[in-house]
Amino acid sequence: MCAQKTQDSEAIIFPPQSLGSFEMGRNDVNVTCTYGKIAVWFGRKVPDHIIAQILLGISKIDQSTVHEFEIICSFDEITEYESKGYTLVSYGKTAGGYRVNYSIPFSNKKALFHLSKFILEELKKGDARKDFYWNGSDCDIQRLYHEFKNNIENWELKAINYKTDPQTSK
Repeated sequence: MCAQKTQDSEAIIFPPQSLGSFEMGRNDVNVTCTYGKIAVWFGRKVPDHIIAQILLGISKIDQSTVHEFEIICSFDEITEYESKGYTLVSYGKTAGGYRVNYSIPFSNKKALFHLSKFILEELKKGDARKDFYWNGSDCDIQRLYHEFKNNIENWELKAINYKTDPQTSK
């Protein structure tokens, strides 16, 4: 059990059950946590300060979290993204420029600022979905829930799903 006491008995993850997913959010943003990934759906009308609170909240709980993405750009643009705090993972020449893979570390506030701007640009066209990779445990998931619940208006628990043991037949 987590060292942090919780007054929200609904948000407690009960070991030894294996967590499948933990869903939380509000009407304009949904966060689904598993042990390896945080999947976030940003609704088209989510305010910019909520995007910032989501990114900073994740960073506060686990700074080793990363977001990975791929773009095609000119060779000169590669260093522009690096100057935003993005970590270059790989690149290769392709039709139309260079196919470049970056990792955005949640330990870098400058990179998170630019990621939030990128999400806002995407939201001008419609909803946005982002996957963030982390090493979250049951405790980290509960801490993240409380971070959001305490700092984001109308934040609520949506569902806790446990993995079911497969039935063995004899």
